[in-house]
Amino acid sequence: MTSQQLDLAGRVVELAQKAAQDAEVEATVEHDQRALSRFANSAIHQNVAEATTTVRLTMHIDGRTVAASSTLTDPDALDELVSRTVAAARLAPVDPGWPGVCPPTPLGDVAPDDGSVAAADPDRRASIVKAFVEAAGGLTTAGYCQTWVLTTGFANSAGHAVAGTRGEVTMDGIARTSTSDGLARLSAASMSDIDGAVLGARAATKARAAVDPVELPPGRYEVVLEPTAVADILHAMAMFGFDGKAYNEGRSVMEPGKDQFDPSVTIVDDAVSRGMIGLPFDTDGTPKRRILLVDGGRTVTCVFDRRAALKAGVESTGHALRNAMGGGAYAVNIGIEPSAGGATPTEVEGPAADSTVAALVANVGRGVLVTDHWYTRVLDPKTLVMTGLTRNGVWLIENGEVTRPLRNFRFTQSYPQALGPGGVLGIGTTAFALPHAHVASSGRAPALHLASWNFTGGASG
Repeated sequence: MTSQQLDLAGRVVELAQKAAQDAEVEATVEHDQRALSRFANSAIHQNVAEATTTVRLTMHIDGRTVAASSTLTDPDALDELVSRTVAAARLAPVDPGWPGVCPPTPLGDVAPDDGSVAAADPDRRASIVKAFVEAAGGLTTAGYCQTWVLTTGFANSAGHAVAGTRGEVTMDGIARTSTSDGLARLSAASMSDIDGAVLGARAATKARAAVDPVELPPGRYEVVLEPTAVADILHAMAMFGFDGKAYNEGRSVMEPGKDQFDPSVTIVDDAVSRGMIGLPFDTDGTPKRRILLVDGGRTVTCVFDRRAALKAGVESTGHALRNAMGGGAYAVNIGIEPSAGGATPTEVEGPAADSTVAALVANVGRGVLVTDHWYTRVLDPKTLVMTGLTRNGVWLIENGEVTRPLRNFRFTQSYPQALGPGGVLGIGTTAFALPHAHVASSGRAPALHLASWNFTGGASG
């Protein structure tokens, strides 16, 4: 199907060049297919699906840059898209930061999409939900199973043309007692990698273990953060830390060449290796590759789109956002490398409901196990101090064992500081793909054992 999007993108470029012969032109055609089975009270109550084709056109005319889009693809609609884009250029300000269009550049080795997500129907999603509900063992459950396929074609006036497909399936659910919730969440590039029964059992185990929580005083505690909480750290660092524009403007905490993280920490951005969820190029058409952001604790680089790269005097890393127009770059597939000896995680008894978390808990003298973060907000982008709340299960750890459930905390913590030299006491052996609520990204997060986390408020204030 990618040929349809690529052919249409090429046709739009031709139309734009006829309308403005000296213009530089980029055209992107996205076919976005999403389907969702949502369940509550342990039953599916909503099945929805949508498929939308969007044409995005960017033109640089007489030193001015304009962008427009349309969800209509008939010839008249494409002519109208081009004409209003050209007309808008007369009103646009001069754009001194225009980097030019991407020259013809071949894509590197890309792991193929297996087509299973695109082929999934409501019955397939329902089978995953059913397994989740049954594995919860009578607890009330709620959540969703979603499939999402994005097929994209890109062409520009330099003759560069690329196409690709991004398939993602996500299961996100809770099991609930009368006073507590347990969470299980996972994304994958293939339907075969989502096991509803495993996730349902995990959520139920955590829910039962979270009954009748007690309050622990605010303060700094040793913590084990499950992958669902670590994913929040990664997305914040991608948005506010590794953005090349923020780095150019002195707003980023990242300092390439400095040992900002614990020596055990290696952070990468990878959309092209097997099992990863992502397109092999960005919205500038720049091919993606595996990028080493932090190597053994030392910050190596930030990520750049073509604009930020031009200003920094470096090459684009392939991280432009959709029609960003200078809005910044984003490490869409950021991940912390798991520790050596990674094995398939197994389910275990108790709140640390998989072995990758349980192994870290066993090394804690006294600390806190955190399932998830939510409602996190940045307080200081320069130091990346964040504040937010815990959710879906918090427990006290004593002498390597989970001893009692805790009420939720508010935390105020610099994420890079928590991962700084001496701060990381352990990293899980498996990294999990986890969705982001607002950005089409799938960070890969292992569990982390951290020396200190600043809980600044409890259930009573």
